[in-house]
Amino acid sequence: MNSIRLDKRDLILAKGSLAMTRCGYHGTGVQDIVQAAGIPKGSFYHYFESKEDFALQALEYLYEPRLARYAEALGNPALGPRARILTYYRELLAHFARQEKVAYHCFIGSLSFEMAELSPAITARVDGILQRSIDILRDCLGDALRAGELPATENVEQLAEFIGNAWQGVLARLKVSASLKPLERFIERLEHVLQA
Repeated sequence: MNSIRLDKRDLILAKGSLAMTRCGYHGTGVQDIVQAAGIPKGSFYHYFESKEDFALQALEYLYEPRLARYAEALGNPALGPRARILTYYRELLAHFARQEKVAYHCFIGSLSFEMAELSPAITARVDGILQRSIDILRDCLGDALRAGELPATENVEQLAEFIGNAWQGVLARLKVSASLKPLERFIERLEHVLQA
């Protein structure tokens, strides 16, 4: 019974977050979420207290696995720390290059732009996820510093925050430009920044 409950909740989170990513928080009603998931409206309230609660749970549902993959990539013992970071972003570039049309829809980005001033709970959750990403990068940069791959005077906390913030800007540009150029430029600059 519990696994059926989790499966249905996951289905609602997966389909509903996709609908919300495309149409925005305000452009997506509970009816849109349940239609996307193919379930009755009453089922929504069995799993979620409100649309805001849905968005909070969707953030965790989507970004827990992404943060785990990021941590795994940046902790890969087969590569040096600098190579781990560059490989990760080059693989993202290759992923986008394989798409028929360059398009990027970012759930966390959409929510942060739309809800930052309206929902303290969503704002805090988004900020926490972004900070965890920066912390993963900071730890890898610390490895790079200890390995002599960065200047001894480098502040890895600030560098991780700078790269993380720049990445969020790249995602926004990908969405509006439908071009790989922002990501290519980001990687070019990252290669220069990550030099001893």
